[in-house]
Amino acid sequence: MKAFLKSGLAVAVLAASVGAAEAREQLRIVGSSTVYPFSSYVAEELGATSDFPTPVIESTGSGGGMKLFCEGVGDSTPDITNASRRMKTSEFERCEESDGDINLTREQITLAVAAQVPVDGKLVDNPYTKWSEIDSSLPDRKITVYGPPSTSGTRDAFEELVMEVSTEEMEGYGGEGYTNIRQDGHYIAAGENDNLIIQKLVENTDAFGIFGYSFLEENADKVVGASIDGVLPEADAISSGEYPVSRSLFYYVKNQHKDDVPAQQAYNDLFMSEKMIGELGYLKGIGLIPLPKDEREALREQVKNRTKLTLADLKK
Repeated sequence: MKAFLKSGLAVAVLAASVGAAEAREQLRIVGSSTVYPFSSYVAEELGATSDFPTPVIESTGSGGGMKLFCEGVGDSTPDITNASRRMKTSEFERCEESDGDINLTREQITLAVAAQVPVDGKLVDNPYTKWSEIDSSLPDRKITVYGPPSTSGTRDAFEELVMEVSTEEMEGYGGEGYTNIRQDGHYIAAGENDNLIIQKLVENTDAFGIFGYSFLEENADKVVGASIDGVLPEADAISSGEYPVSRSLFYYVKNQHKDDVPAQQAYNDLFMSEKMIGELGYLKGIGLIPLPKDEREALREQVKNRTKLTLADLKK
């Protein structure tokens, strides 16, 4: 018998730039030491004449301020940067790249992480070191992807939903799914702990990560989701299946134990109840994305009736 719940807890491809800032009243300012005394005077006046706290100002230099300012959006980045010169073109482009609006396709992701890629009709060891080498519209930043190890179900799902789908249609792979991931340091297996991947992304804001949706929700002030094939990793898109890199979660029940372990059915009933997996269920509060109502009801009946899992079910 099977029961399965669809959720973004399994796979999401994320940009490491920080997400939207949490509401706060204290302004954070960085940048030019030349502008610093003027900015400080205004900050002190704001603190003295308004209900807002005096802004925090750091004298980092114009270049240092621009670097911090262009790391993205969110609480770990400044709200304003002072400069004693005009913003450079390279700094503007960096800010544009880091605004969180990053769209990738599954093909681009595959070309970034695959061990071999097609070049001039032949499969060769992956030569790409920057995203812009794959597509000029992508950021000119080093390819660094933190993801799960080969023992992880999330890794299996990523290989199936991204790499297999892409390479079956991509010229050069002969119509067959290809799932070998490069081992040259551009894909970094960061263990089974998704919190570790979050930490790595905070340290390296140029990197991308592969991890569960619940960790995106919990760390929205640190990371933002990259849209894939034009779809953002949002709850409705994941539940409906529109977001292409999401999958169902499963648990399997041993029917032979139903009489010897009476608590088994009570657990099943509770797990599958609206109280747990519904739109207002407790599990939604910790990251589960509920299936549409009709699918929940159908699965609830399967569990209630102890419907036996068949090989055909696994091929659907």
